[in-house]
Amino acid sequence: MNKYQYKVQGVDYDVEIEEVEGNVAKVNVNGVRFDVELKQPINPASTLKKVRVEAPKPVARPVITPEKAPAADKPMAPGTGSAVKAPLPGTITELKVNVGDKVNTGDIVLVLEAMKMQNNIESEFSGTVTSITVKQGETVMEGAVLMTIG
Repeated sequence: MNKYQYKVQGVDYDVEIEEVEGNVAKVNVNGVRFDVELKQPINPASTLKKVRVEAPKPVARPVITPEKAPAADKPMAPGTGSAVKAPLPGTITELKVNVGDKVNTGDIVLVLEAMKMQNNIESEFSGTVTSITVKQGETVMEGAVLMTIG
């Protein structure tokens, strides 16, 4: 049994390989069990090289401060506001709002299918939808930004 920790797009995954039989591996990812079909069987007698992977170095970005705060009745710029993120990996099956729509805390903004279950994703914020970064049928990872509400 091998245990690994991965970070994909800023999301941590604990992966445990329980067993490998031929080209099927039984794995647990964050406590969810999967049977994974491998394109080539793993040869347990083979030696694996350890590879050191360095995290990307942060890029310094200049801080830009606005001279004046935007007026309350002006619409927000696209993409500004609070991010609504995917709570788990899945496929977007329905968008319930459009850019410019006003939403309240608890309103259903989209439907995410995960493990053959429909999950209503609710807004954690009140405001106006300033951007939608996904489309119907798209697959998303846990933690992916789905839309912003300002």
